Amino acid sequence: MTTMTMAKALNNGLRRAMEDDDKVLVMGEDVGTLGGVFRITDGLQKDFGDDRVIDTPLAESGIVGTAVGLAMRGYRPVVEIQFDGFVYPAYDQIVCQVAKLHFRSQGRIKMPIVIRIPFGGGIGAVEHHSESPEAQFVHTPGLKVVACSNPADAYTMIQQAIASDDPVIFLEPKRLYYSAKADVDEAATPPPLWKSQVVRTGSDATLVGYGPTVSTCLDAAAVAAEEGRSIEVIDLRTLSPLDLGPVHESVRRTGRLVVVHEAHMTLGMGAEIAARVTEECFHSLEAPVLRVGGYDTPYPPSRIEEAYLPDLDRVLDAVDRTVGF
Repeated sequence: MTTMTMAKALNNGLRRAMEDDDKVLVMGEDVGTLGGVFRITDGLQKDFGDDRVIDTPLAESGIVGTAVGLAMRGYRPVVEIQFDGFVYPAYDQIVCQVAKLHFRSQGRIKMPIVIRIPFGGGIGAVEHHSESPEAQFVHTPGLKVVACSNPADAYTMIQQAIASDDPVIFLEPKRLYYSAKADVDEAATPPPLWKSQVVRTGSDATLVGYGPTVSTCLDAAAVAAEEGRSIEVIDLRTLSPLDLGPVHESVRRTGRLVVVHEAHMTLGMGAEIAARVTEECFHSLEAPVLRVGGYDTPYPPSRIEEAYLPDLDRVLDAVDRTVGF
């Protein structure tokens, strides 16, 4: 058991995957000599060489396109997109090639590519550096999408994603890279990658989040407990495939659901979850499914981002509304 930050957990997970399989390559802008803008790949080039940890030109489409060729030749490339908003130059490659080649080849070609994307706000940065594009990739058949929320998951999920033969969009909440440390048991058997988890049990309402909003939901549940309310919190972990079994089970007990994400509200993950839960649990619901998310505007200047992001007050307000319905 080792105490580490999420950044260190990801670094250790990448290192372990590279030790276990010499076909695993890391590539991206400044990932080698610098160790990445967030230092997630720090020390990897020194230990594995510049033919396995590759500093690329500033060209996301070229980076992902190169990864496609490497995957076709049997490698397992791990691509780092420096910031969430920088992924769009590679959007054509991801949607038209990465997501489709396995199906286009009738299964003969595998695409074991992991595309790491630091996502979300909370670091005082401007647009293109603080976005939440996950719904666009979830909407693309052929891609799998996961989001870690704590160091222990970060360590195991990155290894599981690299071991997958399917392309994985791996979302890392950048505000949590160095926010806190937690115990990571590197010898423990991890839960399956494509499963959500109940991280706090409760009976009065259900809060669902992923990535950076899981900690917000846990904080809200702790404050609600001081007021006598028992709130269950579920970490989705996987967005595609979307594992809503634990959510359905929870809602059938609590009768109330609030979904929290940083992305824009319209057509966000909360909308899909609300629709599916309503279809499956209609007769168990005691209140409408509520959503707490970012506003339908471009990401604001850093000085007002805290008013844009879902915070403790907005989540607790939603809990009050669903319980009082």
